[in-house]
Amino acid sequence: MPDQPPPARRTAAGPTRPPRPAPDAAAGPPDGPDRPGHPEHPAVTAAAAADLAVLDAAVTGCRACPRLVSWREEAARTKRKAYLDWDYWARPIPGFGPPDAPLVLVGLAPAAHGANRTGRIFTGDPSGDLLYAELHRLGLASRPGSVRLGDGLELYGVRITDPVRCAPPDNRPTPAERDTCRPWIARELALLRPHVRAVVALGGFAWQALLPALAAAGWQLPRPRPVFGHGARVSLPAADGGPPLELHGCYHVSPRNTFTGRLTPAMLRDVLRTAARGAGLDPLPEQQ
Repeated sequence: MPDQPPPARRTAAGPTRPPRPAPDAAAGPPDGPDRPGHPEHPAVTAAAAADLAVLDAAVTGCRACPRLVSWREEAARTKRKAYLDWDYWARPIPGFGPPDAPLVLVGLAPAAHGANRTGRIFTGDPSGDLLYAELHRLGLASRPGSVRLGDGLELYGVRITDPVRCAPPDNRPTPAERDTCRPWIARELALLRPHVRAVVALGGFAWQALLPALAAAGWQLPRPRPVFGHGARVSLPAADGGPPLELHGCYHVSPRNTFTGRLTPAMLRDVLRTAARGAGLDPLPEQQ
């Protein structure tokens, strides 16, 4: 007769189960891609990406955060009335821009009916309308508007990315979702490192999410850690003695900030111009 587990002991608080056996390493990976060690977890997949093209392709297949997967797909099913004829992207959003960009802009996360619909970061929503208009005004984008993938938009010397790649409910990813997603941007920055000289954090969330990612990519953080603010600027030395990185803070280009006047086009343009010059780009002068 095969061995049987000992019976549960009943106490005043209820039955006491025998201890669960430790997981067998030979049994295979953890159950889902949200579990560290799973072959589809971002920490594993991002590390295996040899270049940005491979990384971007891997990002679009990520399903590591169940809440975000559910939300992005629900938004694609329900849609907004204005977009009923759209076939939503409904997948994670990769970075956008050339692989040798010396300037990187970092936002928060895709909008449910913006990038989650169009498939390109800051595309199809008011935040992107302002950002791309100002990049075009500085000569850093080929056109002032962004509507959909394949609309001809190009960036010159600039790459845009997010620390969280899926649209979150209420635009608020949880700390766990932010941390699970971090390997994507950390690897992206590491691959950009030979070229990138300046990074603009669009908002406090981007600033806080960037700091550990920058450290993982090879830059040294000062102590105490720098505090976010519009116009904040800090130089981060490279751990290997290479070129330093200039980190800039800018209020996010969200309608909440722009409609209230907290962030004006001129304020955004000033930060972008300063960062572009620090990155070695030659933005257009202020138009009269």
